[in-house]
Amino acid sequence: MKYFFSIVTALLLTSCVSTKSTIKNVDSTAIRPLIKDKAYLITEYASDEKYGYDQDYPINIGFINEKQEDINIQYFFNGLEGPNGEKINYKKVETCCPFPTKNSLMGAGTIGVYEITFEGSQKKITLYFNTFEKGKIVCPKGFKIKTTTSK
Repeated sequence: MKYFFSIVTALLLTSCVSTKSTIKNVDSTAIRPLIKDKAYLITEYASDEKYGYDQDYPINIGFINEKQEDINIQYFFNGLEGPNGEKINYKKVETCCPFPTKNSLMGAGTIGVYEITFEGSQKKITLYFNTFEKGKIVCPKGFKIKTTTSK
């Protein structure tokens, strides 16, 4: 009976994962930006409107240990500001979109969904992050790269 429940549980877990990843912007050769003052030194702007705003075009900050997700997300947002220099507030609101990956012991990864607001605004923006795959880390549309003279 125990064996039966193990098989059923395994089938349920794996049935939620597609057999093919739909993520379009994975680049296993991408190099993560340098870190200075607890911020990624992001140097480029995204050319694609979907970058970060679409679950199939997430901000790929992997391969990292799941325990390092919070600090790497913090580094990402510490390197950016709102379009007019506003401070960024963010929080993880859910996890979605299971996909197959070789970079997880379970063989599957998920996308972290973050809600972002700019100081002084009630408008909420949703960005998608993938901590299991690598990709070029750039500034999404609607944000600005923080300069060293910005506060």
